[in-house]
Amino acid sequence: MRVRVSGSSLPGYLWLVPLALLTALPLFWMVSVSLMPAGAATTYPVPLVPHRPTLEHYLALFKRFHMLRYLGNSLLVAGSITLGSLLLNALAGYAFAMLRFRGQERLLRLVLAVLLIPVQITILPLFLMMRAVGLVGTFAGVILPNLASALGIFLMYQFMRTFPISLVEAARMDGASEWQIFWRIALPLSRPMLVTLGLLTFMSAWNDFLWPLVILTRQTHYTLPVALANLIGERVQDVELVMAGSVVTTMPVLLLFLVLQRYYIPVLLRGGLSGT
Repeated sequence: MRVRVSGSSLPGYLWLVPLALLTALPLFWMVSVSLMPAGAATTYPVPLVPHRPTLEHYLALFKRFHMLRYLGNSLLVAGSITLGSLLLNALAGYAFAMLRFRGQERLLRLVLAVLLIPVQITILPLFLMMRAVGLVGTFAGVILPNLASALGIFLMYQFMRTFPISLVEAARMDGASEWQIFWRIALPLSRPMLVTLGLLTFMSAWNDFLWPLVILTRQTHYTLPVALANLIGERVQDVELVMAGSVVTTMPVLLLFLVLQRYYIPVLLRGGLSGT
């Protein structure tokens, strides 16, 4: 998606350059400190860039603090939540947008009402439910409650309701089942929204701290945010080591966002311009 900038609007866009640099400064500082030798970040004056870049803190993370295990845990949890959420949210969005059933409007309003409930309020009921079925301390206890979301259902519903109904009716007249229509027509047409929702879901699951902290009882099951918080508690004076852990936690989702932004940004602009 290309945007043409006229000469009259160029000064307005130039103001965004220092704002972008200001926004990127914390990320640059985090990477810079992670490459400094131990104790360099606590000297005065604090160097902006490392005089002798070193990877010792990254090696320590993966050799002594088992960061590779936590990275794998986060990939397992975030990937499972993303895949399951895409399927379930797309199915629910298709049902609300393309089917007609009793109580449909009331159920949709109930789903939208869930958006108004703070996540923190649901922590205790969810924990009691997971304990009742024996999922406390397991990856399943982290994944299952996040496999569907009110926001994901609403986004898929809003996107699918823009499909031409004549296309769906023609498929039904040709004898296609609802599953075939969903799999062969609705999902391919929903690819931009699926990428956007998948990215949002993955970022949310990857960065989630509170629920994994509550549900995971063994350190070997910790995800990266929980492991990083534990590292900060143990190594609060090792600023460079903590910053290296922050880089390992942040970079995967940042790179994913940069790779998929050509799908993500147009969908956001389309929603903002169309009012959907």
